[in-house]
Amino acid sequence: MKDLTQGSVTKHLLHMSAFMAVSMLVQTLYLLADLYWVGHLGKEAIAAVGVAGNLMMIVLALTQMLGVGTTTLISHAAGEKDQARAELVFNQSFVMSILVALALGIFGFLLMNAYCESLSADAATATLAKSYLLWFIPALLLQFPLVALGSALRATGIIKPAVGLQVLSVVLNIALAPLLIFGIGPWSRLGVTGAALATFISILIADVLMVIYFQRKYHYLRFRLTLFRPQPKIWKKMLHIGVPAGAEFVLLFVYIMIVYGIIRGFGPAAQAGFGVGARVMQALFLPIVALSFAVAPVVGQNFGGRRGDRVRHSVYSAIGIACATMLVLTLIAHFAPAPLIGAFSNDLRVIAFGSDYLRIVSFNFVAAGIVFTTSSVFQGIGNTWPPLFSSLTRLVLFVLPAVLVSRTPGFQIKHIWYLSVASIVLQACINLLLLRASYGRN
Repeated sequence: MKDLTQGSVTKHLLHMSAFMAVSMLVQTLYLLADLYWVGHLGKEAIAAVGVAGNLMMIVLALTQMLGVGTTTLISHAAGEKDQARAELVFNQSFVMSILVALALGIFGFLLMNAYCESLSADAATATLAKSYLLWFIPALLLQFPLVALGSALRATGIIKPAVGLQVLSVVLNIALAPLLIFGIGPWSRLGVTGAALATFISILIADVLMVIYFQRKYHYLRFRLTLFRPQPKIWKKMLHIGVPAGAEFVLLFVYIMIVYGIIRGFGPAAQAGFGVGARVMQALFLPIVALSFAVAPVVGQNFGGRRGDRVRHSVYSAIGIACATMLVLTLIAHFAPAPLIGAFSNDLRVIAFGSDYLRIVSFNFVAAGIVFTTSSVFQGIGNTWPPLFSSLTRLVLFVLPAVLVSRTPGFQIKHIWYLSVASIVLQACINLLLLRASYGRN
């Protein structure tokens, strides 16, 4: 375990962010490589993967619920130097991850057909989306134990092993994807199904290797069958912290579904442009997401160790780093969106829709950085309800105007992107005010 209650807070943040960024960079390279290969199958395939891939938001919501609860409780226990409690939370988190994954798998396959048909712009896109989900759903289920174990390591300041396994998994995925998508030699051509199958295989290997690491290498937290029996008190605490954080991703999923519904009438090119633009934005957000993952354990251990001064220092340092980083990314996305979109599609309409999206939403990048950072601070101190309130407020203030605007004569998709920018800026302001109020109470 690494003690984050000692030494430079800024150094801890940058050190952990750097390693998390490596992991996310590799993951982003996979997403972009996957998008690149799928892009060769046509705009319907891109749209299908975008529609099917939206289920990732549900998985992110549930894994966020699990991961945040795990990170917070274990980091607090580590800050208090209570190894026994940290190990109890670790085992309970692992059991919960398996049960949640099984439940999601059942619902996912039952609702798969209705989901694809309701969101796809045409029948061809719906058919491809269903084919993709046949292996993508199982791949998503394997994320749950992987997130639980990775969150436990991060809470104790250990991130190198998880990063190493992530890199290995993604390299394997990148190698398998073109073989399974296009079929080379003994490999059959599987199209979009091959992309999902490559993801499944790589995540399965990562899961197995992570379990082996805990069994043979890591001694601070161990699997103990005696601690596998569900303990309602621990689950309640994990859910109290994790559910609001997970609900934020549910709200984001709702936001994306509303956008897809509004732009559906513009055809698969619009859906593909939005899908590619959203993926590119995910890639650009890599540094700030890495920072947010580092903020929670640093704040958590210092909060558990009753180091209020270091908690405040963590907040100021993280927000400063976030704003500087996102300002640079704003300039890139605003002035060079077409090359970013054109790297993944040569369809002129897809490039046009995607470029407009990136150019406009770049105005919310700094605000988004503040949202990510402050939300992670709340996770670290174990109070995740304020960010949920700000996310809900953002969604309500976006949805009502968006629906009304979409029904007016002369409606253009860019009107939705401007509304999105305004809602993110508002959310950042609310988060800062709520964080300031939290300081006042403490």
